[in-house]
Amino acid sequence: MQHGKYRFITGFLALPLGLYLLFVVWPFVQSIYYSFTDWTGLSPEFGMIGAGNYTRMLDDPVFWKSLQHSLVLVLVLPLVTLGLALFFAFMINVGGRRRNAVVAGVRGSAFYKIAYFFPQVLSIAIVALLFQFAFNPDDGMINATLKAVGLGSVQPDWLGDPDLALIVVMMVLVWSTVGFFVVLFSAGMASIPREIYEAALLDGATRFTTFFRVTLPLLWDTVQSGWVYMGILALGAESFAVVQIMTVGPGGPDYSTTVLPLYVYQAAFRDGQAAYATTIGVALLVVTLAFAAIVMRLGRRERLEF
Repeated sequence: MQHGKYRFITGFLALPLGLYLLFVVWPFVQSIYYSFTDWTGLSPEFGMIGAGNYTRMLDDPVFWKSLQHSLVLVLVLPLVTLGLALFFAFMINVGGRRRNAVVAGVRGSAFYKIAYFFPQVLSIAIVALLFQFAFNPDDGMINATLKAVGLGSVQPDWLGDPDLALIVVMMVLVWSTVGFFVVLFSAGMASIPREIYEAALLDGATRFTTFFRVTLPLLWDTVQSGWVYMGILALGAESFAVVQIMTVGPGGPDYSTTVLPLYVYQAAFRDGQAAYATTIGVALLVVTLAFAAIVMRLGRRERLEF
């Protein structure tokens, strides 16, 4: 059975590993190389300038604002999104009470799963456009609703207020992503034997205690993976798309919603500074890897099996 094992494994891994190295690892290597040049992205000619782009980046106030906003997103979004998703999934699967069942979901749980997952059917660009119209201060749905219920004097300029714009962006990102994790956590909870819940409830455990003593420990590996995935979304394409489409500028007002992916895009395609954009991209790579490493390290615990 051991004869030719390594040749067999190598044969299966060679092609996917080669594609990964070509389309994922090699572009990162190229980006690091170009970050030490003065390449504009519009000409094949460029020269080496050493660490000049990194020195410029460290002195760039817009970069620090972008980094700050990205860090806020990567700290707040996973916490809020996964917290809501865990609560909704718990209520859907084991949060209800039925006459003939000790453990059951709330009534209409199947409908709630579909409703929560619905935003995943929509493109993030469509979601951003819909909420851009909804938060319009003049004729948007939200301010119109406030006016209809007698709160016409309370009509914030949602996306035009530097203190509110980033909060609005985070609200949209939470709304668009929480459904995916509800379904993910629901699948994980469905695999937990009902007998464990029934035994805990018969021993006098409350729903609150059951969640923290039974559900969360047995679901921890899934939660940890979801935390890393949500952090990557907050640092990557999801945050870029929402900020690019919804905000003034985009990235405004006064750089109040500029995030690192958007700044990379603007430096490369608006300002024609591809080398500087790759430098910011390298910083984004470092932040992403550091976030993933911290989450995996802090979330390390003994694996529970059932």
